[in-house]
Amino acid sequence: MFENFAADRIDVGEAELFVRHGGAGAPVLLLHGHPRTHATWHQVAARLAPHHTVVCPDLRGYGRSSKPPPTPHHQPYSKRAMARDMVALMRALGHDRFAVVGHDRGAYVAHRLAVDHPDTVSRLVVLDAVPIGEALARCDARFAASWWHWFFLGQTAKPAERVINADPDAWYQYTDEHMGREAYEDLRAALHDPEVVHAMCEDYRAGLGVDREADEAARAAGRRVRCPALFLWGSKDDMEDLYGDPLALWHSWADDVRGHAVDSGHHMAEEIPGELAREIREFLASVPHGDGTLQ
Repeated sequence: MFENFAADRIDVGEAELFVRHGGAGAPVLLLHGHPRTHATWHQVAARLAPHHTVVCPDLRGYGRSSKPPPTPHHQPYSKRAMARDMVALMRALGHDRFAVVGHDRGAYVAHRLAVDHPDTVSRLVVLDAVPIGEALARCDARFAASWWHWFFLGQTAKPAERVINADPDAWYQYTDEHMGREAYEDLRAALHDPEVVHAMCEDYRAGLGVDREADEAARAAGRRVRCPALFLWGSKDDMEDLYGDPLALWHSWADDVRGHAVDSGHHMAEEIPGELAREIREFLASVPHGDGTLQ
């Protein structure tokens, strides 16, 4: 796993991030979702490395990265704070401008990166996510029934940590079927760490509060994703059930976005790594038209 990649711990100011990085070429940052670690990307990273310098961190709070102490409003686990981490991380590795790919919770970090740091992000790839502000604005009984964990993990009156830590294997129900044994062991070690579980809950608490507020403020101010963007979603997941045409939603958040469904469930980096790597490579290699859109 991650053959010929370096493994480092890098101080980004507010946190210390565990990161794997390797390859050669234009830089691309890969951001995992919940409850995964950087290891979810290992099959994709290996396919991108001949064409790109690939950077795969554990987000703050996840995996082997540090867990900043929480605050009453959960700002240390906001996507804005995580986005700042990524700018500092990439600069520490020598990259002032880069493409970013985000899945699930990592997609919210990638979105915030593109909005807050437009001169830093050259291209954005979002996997199986719409902006938090959009998802919560459209929340209905169907969303709550399917994504109830958002509200279980995000509430504080009866914290979810005690339930999860009682039997993490039963709660997460993960296997090595697609991710491979080494990635499975990396994930299992993380999910059996109560500090990781607490930090992941803080991620969701931030999502229901400060992250939603950040999206709503950006939308009200007309701050959109200006770089070219690609949105892919799994046809076996529930994006279409919830939103009909989920790509249409992204047109109100991004100037230049394309996308389509792929034949996968939610964890496409593990289920279809070859196809996903090809989609990312082709998008990053696409050439702008005179009007800035891509061909």
